[in-house]
Amino acid sequence: MSSWGWTVHGDGRTVAPGEVVAPDERLAWGRTIGIGMQHVVAMFGATFLVPLLTGFSPQTTLFFSALGTALFLLLTRNRLPSYLGSSFAFIAPVGAATAAGGQSVAVGGILVTGLALVVVGVVAHVAGTRWIDALMPPVVTGTIVALIGFNLAPAAWGSCQDDGSCSGFRAAPVTATVTFLAIILATVLFRGILGRLSILVGVLVGYAVALVRHEVDLDAVREAAWVGLPPFVTPTFDVAVLGLFLPVVLVLVAENVGHVKSVAAMTGRDLDPYVGRALMADGLATTLAGTGGGSGTTTYAENIGVMAASRVYSTAAYWVAAATALVLSLSPKFGALVATIPPGVLGGAATVLYGMIGLLGARIWVQHRVDFSAPVNLMPAAVALIIGIANFVWSAGDLRFEGIALGTAAAIGLYHLMRLVARWRGTGQEPATPASVPGGDEIRH
Repeated sequence: MSSWGWTVHGDGRTVAPGEVVAPDERLAWGRTIGIGMQHVVAMFGATFLVPLLTGFSPQTTLFFSALGTALFLLLTRNRLPSYLGSSFAFIAPVGAATAAGGQSVAVGGILVTGLALVVVGVVAHVAGTRWIDALMPPVVTGTIVALIGFNLAPAAWGSCQDDGSCSGFRAAPVTATVTFLAIILATVLFRGILGRLSILVGVLVGYAVALVRHEVDLDAVREAAWVGLPPFVTPTFDVAVLGLFLPVVLVLVAENVGHVKSVAAMTGRDLDPYVGRALMADGLATTLAGTGGGSGTTTYAENIGVMAASRVYSTAAYWVAAATALVLSLSPKFGALVATIPPGVLGGAATVLYGMIGLLGARIWVQHRVDFSAPVNLMPAAVALIIGIANFVWSAGDLRFEGIALGTAAAIGLYHLMRLVARWRGTGQEPATPASVPGGDEIRH
């Protein structure tokens, strides 16, 4: 077998109990194509929510998502299965950059983020990844992810303009409520892949309600062509907003490293040598998206769910997914249809989604058993979360830093500063507050 090919697993039709189809294997092409299309469905709901929430073109986002996935597979030499969908970490900085300088400025920020991730990937490929763990231990990583999700909370509620138009939950409270209830119920009503696609199910239910309530305008769909290139946006650069995007690099690093470790655990293969390649590949894919108006990309947990359910980790299925996504992205009518999802549906989905992003940070703390009785862990996380949630703002000349950037800096800076001083003074285990007393022996009133 060549380094770029796949061997057929077993009889090509079934996967025996206890076995998995490895990345360098595949089933018969008919089954592989079916699983590949299933990956497109898995990424659909979450990938399209990001451009819809940020005002980007869904068609353009899908176009660069497809190209980015193919690029990822090439750079990881067909050994690391992954679909690159829209990263939620970009929602807040893109929204702020768009408000400050327009969509082209936001696209420029995405491009710079991608280049920064490429640099991190090159360093990781050459020097290994231990420095990443040292810079961002679980308490820091969890805090950054949490503050990004909670910083977005006001956007889920939305706002109303002078012309009477509203966004988010405010736009259509009934439709929004039905949407988020449908998402919540789908996670517990359905088994298997349908349960994992709860966001997509909820959006479809909400869209149906919006149609009945006459909240959907289909004129653009009727006028759109069946075949055509997506609209592209040329990036421009504004130093004042670049500080908004730098924390996203840290989140993308955490997501990619986590993806590699998850696939390695499920396939029983050592994939650590591919961490640097994965970071470079996602960085290049994000850079590519930033050249034309696509959302920044990341590896997708939804697709890990498909692999876990099917036990098929073949990269051949992801080539099929990339090809399917590319074909769909070349239909303006399809893109226009996705763009008709109304604000009420988006507000309902965002209410669940932003909260889930925030709690994913808490999940990182729990999984790594972060000890919050230690002031070195407690204080940086506490301060960073308040900065992020309240959206503190600090300007330095032309540069403007908001809650996510400042919270990220606080989490990293305070953790390492306190750790250094605590080691010097030998004070790391002393309770700082009633909330941090070892063993949870809080002061009772």
